[in-house]
Amino acid sequence: MHYFSEDYLIFFKELAANNHKEWFDSNRKRYERSVRLPFQLFVSDLITAVSQVDPDLHIEAKDAIFRINRDVRFSKDKTPYKLFCSAIISKFGKANKGYPGMYIEMGPEGYFIYGGVYMPEKAEIEMIRREILYNLKAFNAIVEADDFKEMFGSVQGDRNKKTDPAYAEAVKVQPLILNKQWYHFVKLDPQTILRPELMETTLKHFQTALPLQIFLIDALNN
Repeated sequence: MHYFSEDYLIFFKELAANNHKEWFDSNRKRYERSVRLPFQLFVSDLITAVSQVDPDLHIEAKDAIFRINRDVRFSKDKTPYKLFCSAIISKFGKANKGYPGMYIEMGPEGYFIYGGVYMPEKAEIEMIRREILYNLKAFNAIVEADDFKEMFGSVQGDRNKKTDPAYAEAVKVQPLILNKQWYHFVKLDPQTILRPELMETTLKHFQTALPLQIFLIDALNN
């Protein structure tokens, strides 16, 4: 199924050169037709598909999709609009950026698919570290799986420079235990957004990342 037309990418390319309210207002109907509504439909269908394997997923598209307006309060860049659409597919959607799930971002720069946890709280970091410590073999099997490594490479994230004595032995086997974030991502060609197999491609990435997502959710629920 085709969700997006070529104008989805063209709109953002033109917005990059005209990132101001006057241009956006004059192209608002085009934005609704070519960008907002197709993205809303895609995210809605994606939530429906993911909910088949995630019984805790009960959000709607509006709960997952971020506004196109940028928060410029603390930024030197005062351009008002983002040059992509984005959403978080998880139990809490955009209301909780630290909960394990899938983040998607679509624009002319590419189609980015992220997974894992990006902004966990301090207590949540310790919960994940303990889960890795107590289930080191299972965690290693997930992040070292051939399909995961082929699709995403490795788990990313900032890491503590000092080793907590509690993890001194485990870190020799798995350095990721010292991370403060555990996320992975892939950048696909922007033309992926326009192809009829977009949903299939997205779900394939979700399924490959699902064992790690389940591991992280279990860590926060134990």
